[in-house]
Amino acid sequence: MSSLSNPPDGRAPTLGRARIALLEVRRESELASLVRRHGGEPIAVPALREVERNCGHEVEQAAALLGRSTEPGPFVILATGAGLERWLALAEGSGAREALRQGLSRSTIICRGPKPIAVLKREGLPVHVRAEPPHTTTELLAALSGVAVTARDVIYVHDGGGLRIVPEALAGRGARVLEIQPYGWALPEDLEPLRGLVRALVEGEVDALAITTQVQAKHLFEVASSIGLRDALREALGGRVLVAAVGPTCERALMELGAPPQVVPAQAKMGPLVLALAERLNRNDASARPRATP
Repeated sequence: MSSLSNPPDGRAPTLGRARIALLEVRRESELASLVRRHGGEPIAVPALREVERNCGHEVEQAAALLGRSTEPGPFVILATGAGLERWLALAEGSGAREALRQGLSRSTIICRGPKPIAVLKREGLPVHVRAEPPHTTTELLAALSGVAVTARDVIYVHDGGGLRIVPEALAGRGARVLEIQPYGWALPEDLEPLRGLVRALVEGEVDALAITTQVQAKHLFEVASSIGLRDALREALGGRVLVAAVGPTCERALMELGAPPQVVPAQAKMGPLVLALAERLNRNDASARPRATP
């Protein structure tokens, strides 16, 4: 493990050259850059890839629904920014992008988190209801609890996970729900880097593991199982490897896999995740030092 120390001048603690495993697609992702900026060594290994789904029929149904709607239009619930971007791109390809924008402008738009909000802002479209941080399914359901959906049309745009908790809850309240899932998450085509990371975690060559989506955790354990190291990985993550989860959704996924995280920041964002990880590594390092003899 790397040696860390708390800066004496009150500055934020650094990662002190700790080796931090990230299940990111790009070596210099936002999280990798933050780890490097705070003095750590990011080890970025992709644990998933985004796969476009053939959702043409779903998109056509949504277009028809938006096209025939009058004020008030349907509710549109966006669980993802990438899904909205893919929806807009499909509309662009068929020459219907402006019609989609007009239909969305007549709708009540509800967002789970900041990423779809950023896409809407770029498109000049409004947001009417926002889920509170940390922007999980729980907060989205809470935001929807005050929305009268009975006998109303609802278009639900999934993220890559495709979980049906929210659509089923809305249908249970009497809504007519149309689901669109523009993309899904799959394992990387080349699994050898992920296999190598599993071995490095088990052999103690990594100081910490940071998880930013629940699918990353599931894929990591799936690959560990495929090479007979699932139990060894669970043991390593419960011992010498510090595990950090960006928010409660990732925390729950890790707990279900038998590897509860030791670090979960108060804010489900990259920056607080790295700072919380540095603080915990510093505390661990301080507690491991021998006490001075009085």
